[in-house]
Amino acid sequence: MAKKLWGGRFTKPTDPSVEEFTRSIQYDYKLAKYDILGSIVHVEILGKAGYLKPKEVSEIQSALLKIGSGNFSPDLSYEDVHSQIQDALEKKIGDLALKLHTARSRNDQVVFATKVYCIDKLTEVAALGEGVVAALKSLAKANSDIIMPGFTHMQHAQPVYLKDYLGAYVIMLEASIDKVRVAAKEIKLTMGAGAVAGTPIEAKHYNVSMDKYAKKLGIGLTRLKLEPTKNSIYTVSDRSFVAEALNVTAIMATHLSRFAEDLIIWSTKEFDFVDIDEAFCTGSSLMPQKKNADALELIRGSAGRLYGNRMGFLVVIKGLPLSYNRDMQLDKEPLFDSLGTVIKELKVLKGLVGTLKFNKDKIESQLDDESLYATDIVYYLVDKGVPFKTAHAIVGKLVKYSIDNRIEIKSMTDHELSRFSDKFKNKEMIKLFDPKVSVESKRSVKR
Repeated sequence: MAKKLWGGRFTKPTDPSVEEFTRSIQYDYKLAKYDILGSIVHVEILGKAGYLKPKEVSEIQSALLKIGSGNFSPDLSYEDVHSQIQDALEKKIGDLALKLHTARSRNDQVVFATKVYCIDKLTEVAALGEGVVAALKSLAKANSDIIMPGFTHMQHAQPVYLKDYLGAYVIMLEASIDKVRVAAKEIKLTMGAGAVAGTPIEAKHYNVSMDKYAKKLGIGLTRLKLEPTKNSIYTVSDRSFVAEALNVTAIMATHLSRFAEDLIIWSTKEFDFVDIDEAFCTGSSLMPQKKNADALELIRGSAGRLYGNRMGFLVVIKGLPLSYNRDMQLDKEPLFDSLGTVIKELKVLKGLVGTLKFNKDKIESQLDDESLYATDIVYYLVDKGVPFKTAHAIVGKLVKYSIDNRIEIKSMTDHELSRFSDKFKNKEMIKLFDPKVSVESKRSVKR
């Protein structure tokens, strides 16, 4: 393994099995530009505190910017991303790089980098989520006249507008996006914790604006401000911000999974409500006729993995004594996976939603099911003075009679209807089997 950031106390080389087991460079390389941002800011702080001369500050920062300007390729001979960056810096500026680690520890360093990563990716999730919401709103507007069967328990319930069905997902996603934004906003960027007890640098030197450095590194964040740590033990040991990132992504994944499930069902031959564009489907290696909604199936399936990421991480940290423990290294893979997965899903869904085409004729044919209007018949009786529970029982018997005898309710004569209630009048009831009348009678819905 390449040179480590530690080792002076050790006389024996690390056992190869331990090196392989403890290595994190294979995944924490994703923190490279965020770690470099932290190092550049730390150099400014060291300059303010008198540990570095202005020329040294400039030289170290320039070298770090060069390291962070290109694509960072992980070298698996290093223990972690911090070690590789430190070594790259030493190769560029020699012994001056050895001053970089003054007044800081990887314990503090990794917290900072992970926090900025979370803010960056959560911000991206929110923006992409807004794109899916916009696509759903556009789809709903383009199909605002379509009325479809609403479902409960996967059974026909009552007619609803397709725009309201899609609108339900809009509201779910908007609420989820709000949670994502709050999670990002609540992350406080601090330095000065050191390994656990703080550093000799005065707290005032840690009040630094980072926007100009972030921009140079291609990190699209603004209003980034560094603060001194309020409690060094808390800073290096707390990972609630990771837990929250895993939580909000799991919630969003739930909404995306449910939407994917509806589209999968609606696209089947049995439903045939919607056509999913070929660009978002795959075929079969055996059956040439197949057009499978694989992307949606993976969105549905991935939700389970994100739940596992959240719960698995909470189990890791639930019994850790203060302060830092190496167990915390295990936050990276679930964090990267959850944020990365949701980002990919949102990118796919934005394009997919924009291509959806609804089979209006097929949907309308489902509205011939008289059971969809049973509740409207109940209210018809209620409006004539029949108590609701009594009306409910009457209509239940009417529907069963209709099914058992294969007779449409709207074709029954007044005489046949009177067997159930003398309030029924065929001419009045026929109007109730109009889906437009049904949906517009629901006045509690704000449209």
